[in-house]
Amino acid sequence: MKQPFFYDITLRDGNQSLKKPWDIKEKEYVFDLLCELGVQAIEVGFPASSEMDFEACKLLAQKAPEDVVISGLARATKGDIARAAEAIKYATKPRIHTFITLSPFHMEYVLNKTPEQTREIAVEAVKYAVQEIGKNGEVQFSVEHFGDCGENLDFVIETLKDVVEAGATTINLPNTVERYRPMRFLNMVEKVRKALPEHVTIAVHCHNDLGMATATTVESYFKGAVQLECSLNGLGERTGNTNLYEVAIALHNSGVEVPLDLSKFYETAIDIAHASNVKIHEKAPLIGSDSLAHRSGIHQDGALKTKDMEMGAYRPINPTLIGRNDNEKIAFTSQSGKTAIFEIVKSQGYPITIKEAIRISHKAKEMAESIGEVSTDQIVALYINHVLDVKGKFDFIDFEKKSENRYELKFMYENNLYHPEGEGNGPVACCLNALKNAGFEQKLVHYEQFALDETLLGSSSRAMSVIHMEKDDTKEEIIARAVDSDTARANVKAIFNAMNLIYQ
Repeated sequence: MKQPFFYDITLRDGNQSLKKPWDIKEKEYVFDLLCELGVQAIEVGFPASSEMDFEACKLLAQKAPEDVVISGLARATKGDIARAAEAIKYATKPRIHTFITLSPFHMEYVLNKTPEQTREIAVEAVKYAVQEIGKNGEVQFSVEHFGDCGENLDFVIETLKDVVEAGATTINLPNTVERYRPMRFLNMVEKVRKALPEHVTIAVHCHNDLGMATATTVESYFKGAVQLECSLNGLGERTGNTNLYEVAIALHNSGVEVPLDLSKFYETAIDIAHASNVKIHEKAPLIGSDSLAHRSGIHQDGALKTKDMEMGAYRPINPTLIGRNDNEKIAFTSQSGKTAIFEIVKSQGYPITIKEAIRISHKAKEMAESIGEVSTDQIVALYINHVLDVKGKFDFIDFEKKSENRYELKFMYENNLYHPEGEGNGPVACCLNALKNAGFEQKLVHYEQFALDETLLGSSSRAMSVIHMEKDDTKEEIIARAVDSDTARANVKAIFNAMNLIYQ
């Protein structure tokens, strides 16, 4: 198959749909972005529409790279065609794009012309455009509302044969208003492709009225439409035109060589959103802020298990392909679970185990059911309040060193004050022996201690202790943590957090 030829219409279709169309300087800015992406053709505007648009088209034609086709739109009238030719003649590869409708509905009710009259206008317009553009240029002809030509397709094909004979080398088949299923349109494209000479380039130009412009464009390529008319961010009349990024990535994922700099897609999308003052919807494919977000527990599990793989369980591409450096986002709602808690806390630099994530997930769910999505800060607060500071029957008060190997504990248990002493090799052993002397003997399985990044909890010299204890009745291993600026106190606080978990 031939390599897809991307013909960008942001500066024409996209621009004319804006509440405040771009001025010359703004058009030049967008033009430069398109050249950086590597599109092969750019429709720079509609020169006959205004003096400003004429001057913009002229400027862009003058500065265009030699390998980029520069196209100007013109209705099938001599005035429009001459104006377009004058504006774009400075380009190395100029193209006049002229059009007229051939749909029965529009010929009768909009043009007020018979099919024979419309055919004559089309052919004469192409002949004049060929004359005006000269030997270095080319002519593209569009059947406006081609998608509405199902009932008179044979007439359209015969007209297109005449148009090609008159000198048009590109035939564009627009789905000017998307009304029907894509397959109906695809069958029409295929029939035109088979009817016209092989040297003629078939193009499609799809609007998104029913939300299927990308699908229709991509599948049209596989039916023989080599030129794909697309717009940055899908800008265009009404609900927009085919989105360049979506088409390019769909083809890329299908094994088609795409001659564009895919790595610039994300940055360009952000730039165009600012330039057009049209925000990118959070759910926009590939580019939207939520396009990498996972809130369902099942999706989060799969996403995390494949996050370092080229193909993700729940993403179409590796986001770096389009220059996107943010990773998949794990957010917590009432539909999320322990995996989200674990990932969110870990992403903030805190150590956590799945068991600890389970411990606070029900509290996070309760919060989510009340307020909706729980923020990262709120998840971290739950971690601090319910993992680093476990409330329960034990209330640690003080830990005082009496001698080298002897400490006194002070704590409350069910409103009773205890102050036992214990001996041992180090604070942990002394604390456990003191608890044993007070009637609360527990088995220590393991403990460890390490420094905590001082930026995490907003204080310097933070030590974290991790205690592993075994519940006597079930042999279940309990893990508890605590932090303090003093290492010994961090150990003791972790032991009391473990006691509160055991005695829940």
